[in-house]
Amino acid sequence: MIDLHCHMLPGIDDGASNLAVAVEMARLAAENGVETQACTPHILPGLYHNSGPQIRAATESLQKRLDEEGVPLRLVVGADAHLAPDMPEKIRSGTIPTLADSRYLLVEPPHHVAPPRLDDAFFRILVAGHVPILTHPERLDWIESHYPAIVRLFEAGVWMQVTAGSLLGAFGRRPLYWAERMLSEGRVHILATDAHGVGRRRPALAQGRDAAARRLGAEEARRLVYDRPAAVIADHPPNRVPAPGFDSRGAYGSMTAAQSREGRGRRSEGVVHGGETRSFRALERRNGGGARSLLDRLRALFSE
Repeated sequence: MIDLHCHMLPGIDDGASNLAVAVEMARLAAENGVETQACTPHILPGLYHNSGPQIRAATESLQKRLDEEGVPLRLVVGADAHLAPDMPEKIRSGTIPTLADSRYLLVEPPHHVAPPRLDDAFFRILVAGHVPILTHPERLDWIESHYPAIVRLFEAGVWMQVTAGSLLGAFGRRPLYWAERMLSEGRVHILATDAHGVGRRRPALAQGRDAAARRLGAEEARRLVYDRPAAVIADHPPNRVPAPGFDSRGAYGSMTAAQSREGRGRRSEGVVHGGETRSFRALERRNGGGARSLLDRLRALFSE
């Protein structure tokens, strides 16, 4: 398996407090079946002032220690970057690292309050040539009142990452409900641990995968924890990656036939699979025109 979200680097955010904890987290991840681990510390202005070069150096240092300790885990660079208006510029400068230097990156919205102009902020990242992966939407306090906005982002090409622990009830009944609902609606691209230590929030990707398999089947569960994460690390364009929620028969693992047909129609219209959604065109108008150039850039991003 591949885990694209974990706070394992020691002493730089609210994850591993020291090197010993980081090494133990790595052991637990490897024992759980993870072969490749993205190191994704917070980048949060005013609290965690991490940057690309610092994260890269810390990742290389931890990899060296794991190799010395005989822990069979490959580390790649990343970040859990807080959503901000200047994200495209910071990505371009290397201040915010993408996942394994790909076009994909983790983006964390504010947890307690829905940010204004949410669609526009993600739109700017997409148009800059990147694929934002929205982290743990099921755990956001405002998901109930703003779920249509989450759906719009999904349809416009934003990827969704659910936390494995949410499917296990580790964050309570509400995140469990939203995690299961998003899975059943075919709106989850990636499952990841978002592990922060060796206690309550320890690496447990296999358990989350098994919970997803009970809902969607083993094939889609594998896509959540291996196929799509591997495509991210290999920097494959999204239109070459299997869409969420379908098994090999072209139907949802746990949905009715009517729901399956509705889901297929919804995703066939999305930017992520080569179309132009109404929500995208509305965003385009609100961002001052330039329709042809914007569409050309998105087509290049998603269909190279």
